[in-house]
Amino acid sequence: MSLKLPRIIGHRGAAGYAPENTIESIHTAADLGIEWVELDVKLTKDQVPIIFHDETLERTTGTAGLVAQTNYSDIRDLDCGSWYGESFIGAKIPTLEEAIETLIERDLGFNMEIKPCPGREKETAEVALDLLSTIWDEHDKLLISSFQHVSLETALDMATDWHRGIILPKEWPENLEELAEYLQLTAISFNGNEATRGQVERIIDMNKIGIAYTIDDPHKANHLQGWGVDGFCSNMPDVIKEGMFSIH
Repeated sequence: MSLKLPRIIGHRGAAGYAPENTIESIHTAADLGIEWVELDVKLTKDQVPIIFHDETLERTTGTAGLVAQTNYSDIRDLDCGSWYGESFIGAKIPTLEEAIETLIERDLGFNMEIKPCPGREKETAEVALDLLSTIWDEHDKLLISSFQHVSLETALDMATDWHRGIILPKEWPENLEELAEYLQLTAISFNGNEATRGQVERIIDMNKIGIAYTIDDPHKANHLQGWGVDGFCSNMPDVIKEGMFSIH
């Protein structure tokens, strides 16, 4: 089944307008008319999959501590909205289940980034995919992505028929073609602000979907689209959508 990936994906919901990786951010993306969002999944100490990016809690909650060493009961009540703005005071860190329910309610596609804490690459993928398999039906509206090869390998073993995408670090692996074949990848995500035309052409030659992150400048998006980039992950997805030519 082919992947119904739009040109524009909201980064961590719509992180330019609402606190990242929150239910509020998902709703904001949907209200902007965005069809897909990207969200990060981590595990708490007691193995509850939550929507959160950092290894530490401090940046978005003001609370010290590692996600991997904190139980969900202590994470559940943290405020992760007030750092962003007064209108978001009281926003909570959602569970993966709560996020999925919102995505289904708003009819959004889901780029689920498995963002494991160190040493939990397999475990995070297993728990997230177990939950996902009980709730999510639309294979053409789901992309499982990760920087971590082990997480993608786990996704290949557990859910072969779901689409997978690798997220590339600054230094692209020399064996990218072999990795793409081994992991049976549909998509390759890369830093669009640093990529060269040659790198983009490498993805095109592999016949994979190329997704550039994190693109908030329409001129940059148009430039990359001219190179053949398929999709863009953006904090301000509406700005990219309105500022680009030939969006279908």
